[in-house]
Amino acid sequence: MKPRDIIELEEKLCFEFFWNEVSKSDEGYGLILDNTRDKDVASIASVGFGLSGIPIGIEHGWITKAEGRERAKRTLETFLNNVEQKEGFFIHFVNMKDGKRTWQSEVSIIDTALFLMGALTVGEYFGGEVKDLFEQIYSRVNFPWYLDKENNQFYMGYSYERGFWGHWDKYAEQLMMYFLGVASPTYPVEPSVYWSFQRDIGNYKDYELIYTYTGSLFTYQFSHAWIDFRKITDKSGVNWFENSVKASLANWEYCKEMHDKYKTLHEYSWGLTACDSPSGYRGDFGAPPSANNNTQHYVDGTVPPCGALGSIVFVPEIVEETVRYYYEKVPQLWGKYGFKDAYNLDKNWTSEVYIGIDKGIELLMIENYLSGLIWDIVMKSEYIRKAIKMLEMEEK
Repeated sequence: MKPRDIIELEEKLCFEFFWNEVSKSDEGYGLILDNTRDKDVASIASVGFGLSGIPIGIEHGWITKAEGRERAKRTLETFLNNVEQKEGFFIHFVNMKDGKRTWQSEVSIIDTALFLMGALTVGEYFGGEVKDLFEQIYSRVNFPWYLDKENNQFYMGYSYERGFWGHWDKYAEQLMMYFLGVASPTYPVEPSVYWSFQRDIGNYKDYELIYTYTGSLFTYQFSHAWIDFRKITDKSGVNWFENSVKASLANWEYCKEMHDKYKTLHEYSWGLTACDSPSGYRGDFGAPPSANNNTQHYVDGTVPPCGALGSIVFVPEIVEETVRYYYEKVPQLWGKYGFKDAYNLDKNWTSEVYIGIDKGIELLMIENYLSGLIWDIVMKSEYIRKAIKMLEMEEK
């Protein structure tokens, strides 16, 4: 198969994960599995990606517009009425049947943001009642409540047991939080919060960029799934899209460099990011530049297909050849919903799980690569337009 055909097939199977692995219960309708191993647990981030996939399914003819509207409407009703929340922020992991807290999970600002971007997408796409539901949910989010006023940074997390902890004090996947926060119609934060996190600059080979703590690729991808940063530059001169191009290339170069140490890492098998692994889920896999320049602790030879596929808008030619390699040379990676989460040749291991946020970043980035659909929908939103203006970003 040609790389384009493989990519299109992978996109369809990613969509089927979100369309099929969904709750149909009265109280939990529309909740989507966090992963296929834990059949009772939904992730609100997974729902955000799944909602965003509905317009993709419609435009490709995989579902009807009526089916998509019904799924979007009833899912947003679930979040408005049933999913556990505090000050408008939702619990990260909830029970599939009733939307109540599971795993003593946190009240999560980043996962709420991921959900809200999906809700915004379907609201903008369908308009009418779906958009009204999004606006009711969005208007309820009390962004200043999650802000540490002393340093003007959002807290990293909040739980009933611990209260607030940590801060979003460095660059990562959180750019969407500032867009949503400053544009809130009811509880906004000041644009200055965007300037409150550190922008640490590092190098790997020829690539100089603002790096994230672990160098995991998802941190350079998630906000870009919805917000089209290609022609946006902030007043300090930073173009976050170009920064993610450099991060993707650095990750690719690092994996090529590490081939002598790990059989799984090479020119056609790369993209270190959070994923399943032989030792369980790991959120710290990544490549330099990073806070610790990725010592042995951050690499064990595990490679997830979502790492490269999530960067398809940044380095398309490299990803096309990577996808061909996975499909033709690593047949054990392929399953019901396309590429499984990860593999590791050094440990003779292949994941048997599909993870919502990993299939989600693939789904959205593939569609943006193919058509720009998600970018086109989201960038028309009055709230995104307002945020760009408030953050004093220049569009070319």
